[in-house]
Amino acid sequence: MSQESSPLLIRIAEALERLAPPPAAEPSFAEARLYRFDPARDAFLGAPDYALALDLLVGVERQKARFFENLTRFANGLPCNHALLWGARGAGKSSMAKAAFMAAAADHASLRMVEIDRDEIAVLPHLFDRLRGRAERFVVLCDDLSFEEGAAAAKSLKSALEGGVGGPPENVLFVATSNRRHLMPRAHDEARGMIAVAEDAEEEVSVSDRFGLWIGFSTMDQAAYLEAVRSYAARFDLAVEELDRRALQWSQLRGARSGRVAWQFIRDLAGELGKPLPM
Repeated sequence: MSQESSPLLIRIAEALERLAPPPAAEPSFAEARLYRFDPARDAFLGAPDYALALDLLVGVERQKARFFENLTRFANGLPCNHALLWGARGAGKSSMAKAAFMAAAADHASLRMVEIDRDEIAVLPHLFDRLRGRAERFVVLCDDLSFEEGAAAAKSLKSALEGGVGGPPENVLFVATSNRRHLMPRAHDEARGMIAVAEDAEEEVSVSDRFGLWIGFSTMDQAAYLEAVRSYAARFDLAVEELDRRALQWSQLRGARSGRVAWQFIRDLAGELGKPLPM
């Protein structure tokens, strides 16, 4: 290297350093217990505590007990499994995951929940790397997960759950909710060819096998729906005449009975009575 070229190479190196993005700042998880991950900014955005109490979720006692047991094992550093909550829409899958987390976090100060959008699932390996090795223990939640565009996102999820040669982070528990047991659409685009379609289906079905814990949620019957309505009404002191009749009329207008529909009825009732609700 000539002496004349040395200053030029130094200037080039300095220019490249200025163009390179700065390393991501070390995140702080002191301000909240719930966070949303923003991949565009590589940032963790704090969110308020989830206000719905776990005991308010009725008709899913078996599911609550099994999920909370697994979550408590994770919080205590014991062996546990990534969890897939699947089944009928509005059955309380997401609500149960968040309410159970809040109940566990009350006894385990190191617990944090990070929510990632299903459309950002491709960044999950990067997110796991950001959380790996920290003192906190993280429940990473992806709500309404499914794969609509072939196997690319499914491969990212498998990569994250398997963790490569280093294995998955010991301090991360992944929880997904889905209306589909195998996280895949009911039909694929056959124009791509039957072999490609079959390969995508196999890739996507194999993802659900990475979840050691599957918890199913069925459609609510009328008795469970009314039990949910009565439980909410009693908790929030919403006393009205013919509560059951009004709740059933509401469900008929919606064409469904579920925990979500029961909560929506209670929100409407509370608004009518001029009473605030926690969420």
